[in-house]
Amino acid sequence: MIRRLVLVGLLLGAIVVPAAAAATTADGDGARRVFELGDDRIVESSGLADLGSLMVTVNDSGDSSRVFVLDPDSGGTVGLTDFNTDVTDVEALAPAGPRAVYVGDIGDNNREREEVVVHRVPVGRGQLDVEPDSFRLAYPDGPHDAESLFADRAGRLHLITKSFGGGTVYRAPKQLDPSGVNVLEPVGRVRGYVTDAALLRGGRYLLVRSLQQATVYSMPDLEPVGSFALPWQPQGEGVSVGPDGRIRISTEGAGTPVYEVQLPAAVARTMRNPQAPTASASPEAVDPPGAVGVEDDGKADQDTTWLGWIAAGALATLAIGAGVALRRKWR
Repeated sequence: MIRRLVLVGLLLGAIVVPAAAAATTADGDGARRVFELGDDRIVESSGLADLGSLMVTVNDSGDSSRVFVLDPDSGGTVGLTDFNTDVTDVEALAPAGPRAVYVGDIGDNNREREEVVVHRVPVGRGQLDVEPDSFRLAYPDGPHDAESLFADRAGRLHLITKSFGGGTVYRAPKQLDPSGVNVLEPVGRVRGYVTDAALLRGGRYLLVRSLQQATVYSMPDLEPVGSFALPWQPQGEGVSVGPDGRIRISTEGAGTPVYEVQLPAAVARTMRNPQAPTASASPEAVDPPGAVGVEDDGKADQDTTWLGWIAAGALATLAIGAGVALRRKWR
């Protein structure tokens, strides 16, 4: 009986309590909903790229080699590009110029792919069928799962691995070989269960998102500048930064909303003054209306906070089970 109570408590702790905590986060985040992904073909938005006059998204694994081009104001699909390539697990997008994106076929949940692939795909309004430039990449230390891709100010590709212990940033060679395998090199670490990333402020900073948290890092040294909570999303996997600096986030699921958020004031101040201490502020200290709450430099990522809720639920259930057992024994 006690064993059953423990199992039930673990399930409740893993589902009910984190959901309640996440709902609380969503109530006061101050983000602006800009549109919904109303195209019924977009069911697992796993990457987001903002080209200014156009936005681009892509489905997670299981879809064909296509990207959806969106109107940035309405979210309506205004273009579809088929890049005519076999894909395994597309997970990320990054701008590759005013009318092209990098498509990262880089997902590897089972960590068994010896190579991953990034395609440079032209995009635009209407139906396009293109042949992309494709680049095979390999990690120097064996396969990794990854969902984040960005190109630095010099156009050099970077991937960020995904794990509960944080991610490693890997850099591709300066000149990519389209016919051979391009070996990546590790250049630093970032926090959280990383699901996407995008450059800020002309490439001088990097915005890295996990499921419910975002952290800003300086480039190229990857020093943390500050962290802040994101609006709750069921499976937040996309982040984009437009040419004008607007930040938008997306999540998997049909008909899901895309939010626009602003950097909290404390983080923005630190970015303007790199010599200042790492940003830390209470939610009241941020700029309305689009700012979201800042946490203490990301030391406790929202994802690991979920684990804390689960552990708390499990401990509470164990205590209840022990009390029931003692009561029966006394009887």
